[in-house]
Amino acid sequence: MTATKGLEGIVATTSSISSIIDGVLTYRGINIDDLAENATFEEVIYLLWYGKLPNRSELDQLTKDLSDNASVSAEVIEQIKLYPKDVNSMAALRTAVSSLALYDAEANDMTPESNLRKAIKLQAQLPTIIAAFARIRQGQEPIAPKSCASVAENFLYMLTGKQPEAIAIQALDKALVLHADHELNASTFAARVTVATLSDIYSGVTSAIGALKGPLHGGANEAVMAMLEEIGTAANVTSYINDKLANKEKIMGFGHRVYKNGDPRAKHLQKMSHELGKITGNMNWYDMSIQIEEIVTGQKGLKPNVDFYSASVYTSLEIPRDLFTPIFAISRTSGWTAHILEQFDNNRLIRPRAEYTGPSNQAFVPIEQR
Repeated sequence: MTATKGLEGIVATTSSISSIIDGVLTYRGINIDDLAENATFEEVIYLLWYGKLPNRSELDQLTKDLSDNASVSAEVIEQIKLYPKDVNSMAALRTAVSSLALYDAEANDMTPESNLRKAIKLQAQLPTIIAAFARIRQGQEPIAPKSCASVAENFLYMLTGKQPEAIAIQALDKALVLHADHELNASTFAARVTVATLSDIYSGVTSAIGALKGPLHGGANEAVMAMLEEIGTAANVTSYINDKLANKEKIMGFGHRVYKNGDPRAKHLQKMSHELGKITGNMNWYDMSIQIEEIVTGQKGLKPNVDFYSASVYTSLEIPRDLFTPIFAISRTSGWTAHILEQFDNNRLIRPRAEYTGPSNQAFVPIEQR
């Protein structure tokens, strides 16, 4: 047996949920460009779970189901109030999602119908948890979700207590569509490995959140914004990035293992970043991002990935930087749960092997002789 570092190029399973072929990302065979320009996040959720786009009544029913299940138990909210105010937001989300299982009577019911109901609950309740956490740490009370509102609208409303502008809803909805699924990425693989043991769906999503927390996965968008804030203004971009490149330091938000000619999702967020900059009257983050892209692509041949422009989009929406990755989790829950349901439907324990590189033929030495 010969190991492949990072499992790069290894095909670990079959899936009909999403694909990346010749640099083209599709959900259920539909190009991400078509979905980003035309579909709502709720339509994408339905597509990922059921394998087809919904008709009007099916979409209305899913929107209602998500709205009806968006409230989180008082016990979970009280737990969040006990978290340290400076706790990592993804650590808070991971803990809260795990605790959801404690208050779900169906948590250990493994029937397909029950698992689908739990997928709806998880998708509906993650935005509520994140918004509640954000408000509680600021000394504010959580805001209950609105009835029959979209995921994007409800999250922004629960976060601020104000009805969000249409452009803000559109921007967040587009970001949710673009982040919904991405084949067998690290967090999705973690979720499938967990539930392949026939552990429950809450365990699978908790595992996925743990994987997404890392800066080489979901945390990259936070790192991009931290970099932009450190640079400060467009006048500082050239010297800052050139120094980084000269020191062979990684520029976050560039390159992707499965895309050689650029991430197809990035252009949609670049466009939205530009639109939001014009509307808010602050083009600084967008202008800096364009300059950084020109330098990094020109010198290294690396193109921006989905994380790069999502940072300026979320900042233009006045979303705190440490909520960027939790928002990623809101979106990716649709894909995680689709993969979990698919894994349950045709399960086999995921148990790869390792290439042993340690010593051999060693004799045991009694403790008195060591």
